[in-house]
Amino acid sequence: MTKLIQGETGDWEVVIGLEVHAQIISNAKLFSGASTLFGSEPNTQVSFVDAAFPGMLPVINEVCVEQAVRTGLGLKAQINLYSVFDRKNYFYADLPSGYQISQFQQPVVGKGEIVLDMPDGSSRTVGVTRLHLEMDAGKSVHDLHPSRTYVDLNRSGVALMEIVSEPDMRTSEEAAAYVRKLRAILRYLGTCDGNMEEGSMRCDVNVSVRRPGGPLGTRTETKNVNSIRYVQMAIDYEVQRQIEVLEGGGSIVQETRLWDTTKFVTRSMRSKEEAHDYRYFPDPDLLPLELEQSWVDAIKATLPELPDDKKARFIADYKLSAYDAGVLVAERASADFYETVAKGRDPKLAANWTMGELFGALNKQGKGIEQSPVSAENLGGLIDLISDNTISGRIAKDVFAEMVETGKPAALIVEEKGLRQVTDTGAIDTAIEGVLAANPDKVAEFKGGKEKLFGFFVGQVMKQTQGKANPALVNEILTRKLKD
Repeated sequence: MTKLIQGETGDWEVVIGLEVHAQIISNAKLFSGASTLFGSEPNTQVSFVDAAFPGMLPVINEVCVEQAVRTGLGLKAQINLYSVFDRKNYFYADLPSGYQISQFQQPVVGKGEIVLDMPDGSSRTVGVTRLHLEMDAGKSVHDLHPSRTYVDLNRSGVALMEIVSEPDMRTSEEAAAYVRKLRAILRYLGTCDGNMEEGSMRCDVNVSVRRPGGPLGTRTETKNVNSIRYVQMAIDYEVQRQIEVLEGGGSIVQETRLWDTTKFVTRSMRSKEEAHDYRYFPDPDLLPLELEQSWVDAIKATLPELPDDKKARFIADYKLSAYDAGVLVAERASADFYETVAKGRDPKLAANWTMGELFGALNKQGKGIEQSPVSAENLGGLIDLISDNTISGRIAKDVFAEMVETGKPAALIVEEKGLRQVTDTGAIDTAIEGVLAANPDKVAEFKGGKEKLFGFFVGQVMKQTQGKANPALVNEILTRKLKD
């Protein structure tokens, strides 16, 4: 069901489309052999082709084409065996050739789809219009000098996949879910690392509003948004701005806008160009790209299990809820970690510890699961100690905290600190007798019908045993004694 925004003059429907620029994982650029390594000194990874020296001719990088096809297959998209590279002409200081080599009318990948898993458990399918290959421009640096702009051409010629969605999204939450899912698919495929903070994945946000069921409104495009949170914020701001303009009697100007990360507003950048403004024409230095179906089929045979398929398997094989499975497969590394923990163990318990304690500790430390101080094997070892009653669930949390701190395996920590669970019924019996003897008034209240006090007695016994008593035995013996 479409979510409507209530304005002062009635309801409005939001229409959102996204254009994601994803940098292809490859050692060399799209049309030259220059390195793509991130973080190098400015202008140290620039070939004569990237700098547009006269007479330099582009040569297509086959790996980049393979990565684009691989991505298209992962998006369940049409792979076009015939595609054409065009020149997109515009002037900018960081574009030395005066044109960008891109694809326009005949892209390498056609229509596909992405299934979104929403927080309420529902699913939404968003169409993908196209994926085309293009070279990146350089970077203008404005903050190194008060009156000059510097140009770094290290990014010039880097291979990008521009992945264009259909205008199928209706809320900023759906847009955020789309970017997350697309990033997960790219990472599973190994075609883009998805590091938005490094600029290897950027998002152009197209937003318009209309009366429910009415014709599409005039859209604006907010360029180069580099975090999922900012995608949501930019959409929410732009929706409110457009509604206020329209309800105030004004009209929306089709334009390109920028997201201001300090004031959290969109600002007008320039009037929106149309395709004819760029004077597209086929690049005379590049032949049309013709692919063999057998080559595409060979790439398809190497695709990994993707998030949707993995989620379905986790639900079927591990009996996880759709929510838990969705969280665990959101990143390939998390899914692999979980499967190692769950192997031969209670899968729900493994999911709870992975999603709860481990993810919580990693979030607190600002680390990804690849940097986890607790290995999957060690977390599995902790779960084994819980399952065989060596330690209680409460003690396990203390042991886990120590594992995070030291990286030691659980069994070693338990032995060093003497944390083995007390399963000796005689010792538990003695502790219970002591607690009951020390609280005769509460015993009388319990026997008089105040059964909520049972939790008090359990707590006192666990306190007496420093949390080491087996909870099941405590409950069993305590129940028997209170009935005597």
